[in-house]
Amino acid sequence: MRPQACNSASRTELAIDLVRIVGLEVKKLERSRGGAIARASGMDYNTTPPCGTVRIYDRNSTALDICGFYLFVCQEVVPGQQGHYRLSALALCDGNLLNADFAYYLSIVGQRTKTVGLGTYGDGANRSRPMLLFANPLGAAALDYNVTLVHSRDDLAHEFPQLRHIGCLRRTVPLIGVHTFHCYRLQQDVPADHVAFDLLDPFPTPSRTEQTQPRGRFRVNLQPVD
Repeated sequence: MRPQACNSASRTELAIDLVRIVGLEVKKLERSRGGAIARASGMDYNTTPPCGTVRIYDRNSTALDICGFYLFVCQEVVPGQQGHYRLSALALCDGNLLNADFAYYLSIVGQRTKTVGLGTYGDGANRSRPMLLFANPLGAAALDYNVTLVHSRDDLAHEFPQLRHIGCLRRTVPLIGVHTFHCYRLQQDVPADHVAFDLLDPFPTPSRTEQTQPRGRFRVNLQPVD
């Protein structure tokens, strides 16, 4: 945030201005023993869904909506150097790459109703907290082992000549169409013979069902007599 620049701007301006203020969430990942990014097919976002617009509050506790970005990093231990780590992949992504439904975001982060008076003694409560899974951009091979900016604008390389446009990621919106995002890297990180990619729905996703897995199941080596 640039406080002086924000104080002279309207809420409408702050909602779309990346120069004055932006929200950033960092997601740290590791690799599996086989070398693949962990949770490549979908990662936990806990109780807050990702979104290209996020809600914060000003000094008067009035809601202020700003652009949201997400920084994904894969952290690994440096072999033979205990206590030393390296980042083997990094992607800074426009939150709309993950979810552009601000109404859904608000439905989750807003006030919800919990159930109280539960259990034999009436002192239990169910907070009904959501646990959310959304895409992991580092699960896409084109973004792994690289440092990439994923943005909605297609002209950043003109404004920032140290960047090079290296490809597009397209995500299908059911019943609507396709949202396109543009990938950039520093010029010195891009091989001279690089061929720009154009990928449709590149993030791996598992088959999911509406049912949750049962909880509190313990298996013991016992065969009772009927």
